[in-house]
Amino acid sequence: MPKPTKGPRLGGGPAHERLMLANLAAALFTHKSIKTTETRAKRLRPLAERMVQFAKRGDLHARRRVLATITDKSVVHELFTVIAPQVNERQGGYTRITKLGFRKGDNASMVQMELVLEPLTPKVKHSKTSTVTAEKPVVEEVVVADAEVADEAAAEVVVEEPTEAAVDTKDAK
Repeated sequence: MPKPTKGPRLGGGPAHERLMLANLAAALFTHKSIKTTETRAKRLRPLAERMVQFAKRGDLHARRRVLATITDKSVVHELFTVIAPQVNERQGGYTRITKLGFRKGDNASMVQMELVLEPLTPKVKHSKTSTVTAEKPVVEEVVVADAEVADEAAAEVVVEEPTEAAVDTKDAK
């Protein structure tokens, strides 16, 4: 027995659902933006993202995989030649869903689904280590070339150990 799909069912059988999602994807790639119900848009998003990933690969096998879903050759051509170069720098998130409100007839939640074709602007990374190192004063190191001078400097350093009176005053506090 075939395993049912996860998520909301879009009515009809699995073949009808597959064809409906393919038509929605074709409309999205043709018009760059479609208005549909929220449920359909959420089911369409993974399919559309996968088609764009195939288009970014651009080889013959990827084109045939997309043609297996979207049978309109002009839509597939536009996806591979127009849309894929525009989203080439983007790692994912090729679609955007914006809620519009509710449909008057049946109160279904409507959304605007569109392709994100704006050029990607890289984020500037603000790390705390770079700001902290800029605020710290720079300490210069002194290099001692002669071994005798180094021994004399080590001999001049005297470590004071606390006396018993100083320890008693700390304990009293």
